[in-house]
Amino acid sequence: MEKKQSLAQKVNIMRAAVMGANDGILSVAGIVIGVASATNNNYAIFLAGIAGMLAGTVSMAMGEYVSVNAQKDAQKKAIIQQKAILAANYDEEVLFVKEKYQQKGINPTLAAKAATEMMQKDPLLTSIREHFGFDIHEFTSPYAAAVSSMISFPLGSVLPLTAITLLPISIKIAATFISVIVALAITGFIAAVLGNSNRKKSILRNTISGVITMLVTYGIGTLIGR
Repeated sequence: MEKKQSLAQKVNIMRAAVMGANDGILSVAGIVIGVASATNNNYAIFLAGIAGMLAGTVSMAMGEYVSVNAQKDAQKKAIIQQKAILAANYDEEVLFVKEKYQQKGINPTLAAKAATEMMQKDPLLTSIREHFGFDIHEFTSPYAAAVSSMISFPLGSVLPLTAITLLPISIKIAATFISVIVALAITGFIAAVLGNSNRKKSILRNTISGVITMLVTYGIGTLIGR
């Protein structure tokens, strides 16, 4: 029977999806706005956007796959090392766990009892959690993260690509610029919710990076067009 994914694993996959969509919006927006500032040829703009979408999709998926695998390798190495430490210094590890519990505000007597019981039940799980902050039974799938990014990147790319190619020439750059900022604000908010971080800062950081990216590519495209 297939083991169900934990909430943490699902959140990591959702994070990959949100980041994939965010990169898709920003990367392709930068490309199409840059090209559109140099030429009004919709075919050239669309072709550049599609090329960016395809390249970005592969790059994002491979990046997630490599990144998650690197994280898993580091976690597995930590598990191997911790097994050796437990075999050689079990009592010191119990003391370490006790002190960690005390730092969290638990009464020293209760912390000692909890540490002893937890270490007797599953010493590796307990010591790894207190030393490194992860669960040895929960690893994010690199394949799931890669597929999630591979799907979300082109979905994010659709917004700037559609706006820049279908809107009237007189407003397409400005309208694409505005629509991308709104979309980046949304992905920034979602990323902050998933990461339990400051939402205003995340939105501001995401939108500012988007504005800078589009202004730079617009400026370069304008210079080339001249």
